[in-house]
Amino acid sequence: MFTKIISGGQTGADLAGLDFAIKHNIPHGGWIPKGRVTEDGPLPEKYALQEMPTKSYPKRTEQNILDSDGTLIVSRGKLTGGSALTRKLASMHEKPCLYVDLDTMTVPDAGKAVVKWATKKDVEVLNVAGPRASEAPEIYAATRELLETARLA
Repeated sequence: MFTKIISGGQTGADLAGLDFAIKHNIPHGGWIPKGRVTEDGPLPEKYALQEMPTKSYPKRTEQNILDSDGTLIVSRGKLTGGSALTRKLASMHEKPCLYVDLDTMTVPDAGKAVVKWATKKDVEVLNVAGPRASEAPEIYAATRELLETARLA
């Protein structure tokens, strides 16, 4: 379904998208702040992300939106922080964006919604976003499960 998966490399939803891509031999990439900064320290080199010339998370977020056909935000409840900024920037750039709130939908239903959205919007390069692990410890596993479900839908 997707020809490439990108993200900003942060712990949580971002990393889940990259690990899903690696597992399924889908090309991956994206932009990460200078120094390969994540909340757990530098992102390992096995992840093929490009460093931004700045340590700015918002600039990295915006570049990943611009370099993708659509952005999937996976979270629970109201979007805050970087996830809310992601949705705002996608809207500002008129780029497709789907917010999956796992508090209001099951993973199977969310997987079907992702496939329907990606097909309708012709999303081949997918940007995966959402909260970091320290803000939502369960989001990595939930995002991986959602992507696996969408792949099989």
